[in-house]
Amino acid sequence: MTANIPLAERMRPQTLDHYIGQRHLVGDSGVIRNMIESGRVNSFILWGPPGVGKTTLAKIIANSVEAEFYTLSAVTSGVKDVREVIEKCERAGRSVFAKARPILFIDEIHRFNKSQQDSLLGAVEKGVLTLIGATTENPSFEVIRPLLSRAQVYTLKPLDTEELQTLLDYTLKNDEILKRRKVKVEQTDALFRFAGGDARKLLNILDLIEQSTPAGKDVIINDEIVINRLQENPAAYDRNGELHYDIISAFIKSVRGSDPDAAVYWLARMVAGGEDPAFIARRLVILAAEDIGLANPNALLLANATFDALQKIGWPEGRIILSECTVYLATSPKSNSAYMAIGSALEEVGKSGNLPVPLHLRNAPTKLMEDMGYHKGYKYAHEYAGNYVEQQYLPSEIAGTKFWNPGNNPSEAKLRQRMDELKGNKNSK
Repeated sequence: MTANIPLAERMRPQTLDHYIGQRHLVGDSGVIRNMIESGRVNSFILWGPPGVGKTTLAKIIANSVEAEFYTLSAVTSGVKDVREVIEKCERAGRSVFAKARPILFIDEIHRFNKSQQDSLLGAVEKGVLTLIGATTENPSFEVIRPLLSRAQVYTLKPLDTEELQTLLDYTLKNDEILKRRKVKVEQTDALFRFAGGDARKLLNILDLIEQSTPAGKDVIINDEIVINRLQENPAAYDRNGELHYDIISAFIKSVRGSDPDAAVYWLARMVAGGEDPAFIARRLVILAAEDIGLANPNALLLANATFDALQKIGWPEGRIILSECTVYLATSPKSNSAYMAIGSALEEVGKSGNLPVPLHLRNAPTKLMEDMGYHKGYKYAHEYAGNYVEQQYLPSEIAGTKFWNPGNNPSEAKLRQRMDELKGNKNSK
């Protein structure tokens, strides 16, 4: 019977002692370990690539605190299913035998629409259940703000080489089937490359090699055998593993560094590896604003048009559109002044807090507000020469602060020149 259970399921850890990876969360003084040891688990969302232990960690938590454990998949569940589970959690929580709040684990929570996510808010707010969500997508974009305010987000990382080696050693030593076979590990480079930081993938490869080795023969693990059994190139791009992050980093830095040849090469690596074209297009839009910016404002227009055209044209022709935009951005003049400006402004907001809006900049829709001085003294710029008039727009506490500093490129030099000329003019009607 055990032989019919996949190796990844056979080796699923039941306690934190056998859980590999995510030491920043479950190691000594890790926040999740502290939750378990205190017996008080708050709602949170686990964000990370596949195969890094999101589901396993949720089950370990439930077992450790002896909580009722309910699961939903956002792919197949609707609002009705959520409400039914909430009712079960309410009944379980009222039980005299309950030692902890019931835990509801929602896999791929980013696939829930707004109404489905809204249906969770009351139960989480009232403490009817502890919500643990799992997602491979950035929760900031995919999870509604009210739910994010009630659930902390913890990031899970792909397993590194050392952790994959630990998993391999532990599996060979403890799996009942592999212990009965003579396993020789000669090389692990291809095995770890294919796994790409994904524990489940590594175990599935081991399972395949063991099952495809005739009974009575040694199970050999080396690069040649791994490549032969999987019929793939071990250097292939893994969109969910460490190589995914390395290549997109190289792509971004090549565009930023104005090297179109390198940028197109890394683009080709992503295209050949099956990366989501929309992911690449989003990065190009960000690049256009962050790194080209005001040096060539048309770059953002082209990047956004690339994103739209990609959705209309589809694949594989979409690769041509991505290539055109990549080359254009790589060969464009560069400026990060807008990026730095918002960063400086946010830093100031963090330091000075909610400074009051100057009275003359406030609207006065009521008589009371007008009597209080709202809008008094405001100068309408279009009534002045050059559509410009000198007046204070920042709060008094930070008046005169400069957040935007233009670059040395011609485009921004013209912008600064225009601003200087306007300020040099007499403010007369």
